[in-house]
Amino acid sequence: MSMFVRPAAEGADPFGTARLRRGVLDAWATSPARFREDANAEEDLVLGGYRDRLVVELAQNAADAAARAGVPGRLRLTLRDGVLVAANTGAPLDATGVESLSTLRASAKRDAVDGSVGRFGVGFAAVLAVTDEPAVVGRHGGVRWSLAEARDLAADTARHSPGLGDEIRRRDGHVPLLRLPFPAEGTAPGPYDTAVILPLRDTAAADLAERLLHGVDDALLLALPGLAEVVIEAGDEVRTLSRRAEDALTVVEDSRQGVTRWRTAAAHGPLTPDLLADRPVEERLRPHWSVTWAVPVDADGAPGRPRTSPVVHAPTPSDEPLGVPALLIASFPLDSTRRHTAPGPLTDFLTERAADAYAGLLADWRPVTAGLVDLVPGALGRGELDGALRQAILDRLPRTSFLPPALPSGGEDAEDDLPESLRPRDAEVVEGAGADTVRVLAEVLPTLLPAGLERRAELRTLGVARVPLTDAVDRLAGLEKAPGWWRSLYDSLAGVDPDRLSGLPVPLADGRTTIGPRQVLLPSPDAASLDPEVLTRLGLKVAHPDAAHPLLEKLGALPATPRAVLTTPQVRAAVAASLDDEGGVNWEEDALDAEELADTVLGLVRDAGLDPGDEPWLGALALPDEDGELSPAGELVFPGGPFARVMREDELAAVDAELAEKWGPDPLAACGVLVAFALVRATDVVLDPDELEPREGDFAEPDDAGLLDAVDVWSEDVLDRFPDTPVPPVATEIVAVRDLDLVDDDHWPEALALLSRPPLRDALVQPVRVLLPDGTHEVVRPYTAWWLRG
Repeated sequence: MSMFVRPAAEGADPFGTARLRRGVLDAWATSPARFREDANAEEDLVLGGYRDRLVVELAQNAADAAARAGVPGRLRLTLRDGVLVAANTGAPLDATGVESLSTLRASAKRDAVDGSVGRFGVGFAAVLAVTDEPAVVGRHGGVRWSLAEARDLAADTARHSPGLGDEIRRRDGHVPLLRLPFPAEGTAPGPYDTAVILPLRDTAAADLAERLLHGVDDALLLALPGLAEVVIEAGDEVRTLSRRAEDALTVVEDSRQGVTRWRTAAAHGPLTPDLLADRPVEERLRPHWSVTWAVPVDADGAPGRPRTSPVVHAPTPSDEPLGVPALLIASFPLDSTRRHTAPGPLTDFLTERAADAYAGLLADWRPVTAGLVDLVPGALGRGELDGALRQAILDRLPRTSFLPPALPSGGEDAEDDLPESLRPRDAEVVEGAGADTVRVLAEVLPTLLPAGLERRAELRTLGVARVPLTDAVDRLAGLEKAPGWWRSLYDSLAGVDPDRLSGLPVPLADGRTTIGPRQVLLPSPDAASLDPEVLTRLGLKVAHPDAAHPLLEKLGALPATPRAVLTTPQVRAAVAASLDDEGGVNWEEDALDAEELADTVLGLVRDAGLDPGDEPWLGALALPDEDGELSPAGELVFPGGPFARVMREDELAAVDAELAEKWGPDPLAACGVLVAFALVRATDVVLDPDELEPREGDFAEPDDAGLLDAVDVWSEDVLDRFPDTPVPPVATEIVAVRDLDLVDDDHWPEALALLSRPPLRDALVQPVRVLLPDGTHEVVRPYTAWWLRG
């Protein structure tokens, strides 16, 4: 037969094969139906459940032999010269094993040790897919089978049993050859204990064997714990696969594919009788279950996608598709085809246990990285079992802590309070935020996941909460963090739509935190002279210098320039209320009094370089007059100034002399104090004498034509020049000098000299253009020239 096996010498039959053959042939002769049953059973196994299980079944038998002997299993598969030899270490062949190999319905492993994998006693039939003359040899003898010899024996028996002859003819002479063993002599190649010799039937068988050998992968060693090494020799290539433990990982070294490290999670336990009630007796005698998940890991410990076939291993490959991104090896019960799991309570039970183990695998995975999201199965299954398994896993994962936080913890021994991993039900992803933003936010929102995961469909499947960036920013209200932390947050938010950041908190120089950058002042070199305490007492919000960032200005904050500070609503309100009995807009004890407010405002006006009329509301600023009484700045004159020299005595009070000396004329003039004559510049003035009245308010406005003395009379004189119309004419622009009625008669020469100089001279010589109701224009004498000429 081959270099390893030959027929046994006459009379040598250590395993009692003659007795087995005689019993089978007698049974066939007595009951041809038994022949038909054996032939059908063998045919179903070869053409159905075991048609491409050759290598797997040879490896499984090798693993079982090693387990029985208590040694590491080693298997060598050699394909050469049309013969496939599977040599293995472990317990040698014995009489019980021979009987099992020749019996299609019984297993010699039902009382085997726990390390045994085979459960059905029929796997050896897989060899018939490639050979008609299998043989097994070991240290204590061998056994062989031969289709030709089996046919001859069956034909001899059929001469005395017409019914058997009819059955054999219906099958064109094919007989169930494994039922008729013969003794053999031979040796296993050293250092192995047993060898299975398979002379290949034809080229198709050789191609199948070569394909199955080439398809061996890591799953074979992971599914068969009794095997430590598999050597495959086909042609000129010698490939070695070995398995070893490395810390918590299982390492498979493949001379062709390289080294793969697998993280595994296993669970096992006893089965209760109710789970086995619908299973065959052979299975009920082994009431134990086991589940193992295996996932390849890279050098950094992150999970990878298995290169193994995506099917359930029970424990060897089945035809049940598996969409879960891991290798599953479990003791699922199989149906009669040995290809699919058998539905029932045991399969349901193992599905739940497999889901428990998978959740445990993810919970115990270290390091916790974003790659763990790849292990979350999708919601749509590839088959009934896969769908049930996915659903069971997805029922558990939301309560399983395995997702990576955006800010990793220092580990179990770290002193920080950051979580090492997050449960999906507690985790959140921020939508619309970059990686830097999420990392900063995670310091105060520890349930955040890293940026980029919000696009993963797996998180939607797990029900992870999605938080818009605007909502995440709103959660920061009331947070107390160092100004530098806030600046790092602002730096990470550069480029974000400003509308989403309107509620962004800003730490202030006085230690408070305000919501929203609007009306916040940013420290600037121009603001170096501003007293932060004074600004705070005014109710102004000045950002802390260490938190100042260009983003805040983009969101509505203003650089703390003198004019920006001056024009804030708080300063304007303080000026408007400066004449109140309480002395300011705030009733709080630390509000500025009138003197402090005046000095602050005048300093801002000076530093801002304002001209008279730039901010007319400053005319309401309370300033001390010459008698020490507070008066609006717009109702005071500058002592010794040009206007004070031509004004009648006691018409208007003068600013306190010390204040005038301290600040000089320019800041006071910008606040409305009359240093020289003041101009009124008004546009589109309706020439209706009844409407030309001063506007109501706390200060004089530079475009209020009603401030001009006798302007209604001037208007009447102008109207007298034109026909009466229902709609009054409109002066397109009036430039006029106010307060002419306050000039002392003895000082008109000096006053006229002042009026003759720019810019007052324009009020004298620039005519007023009047728009008539019919759309035409006329030019009239300006108000100032009209007033001076009486």
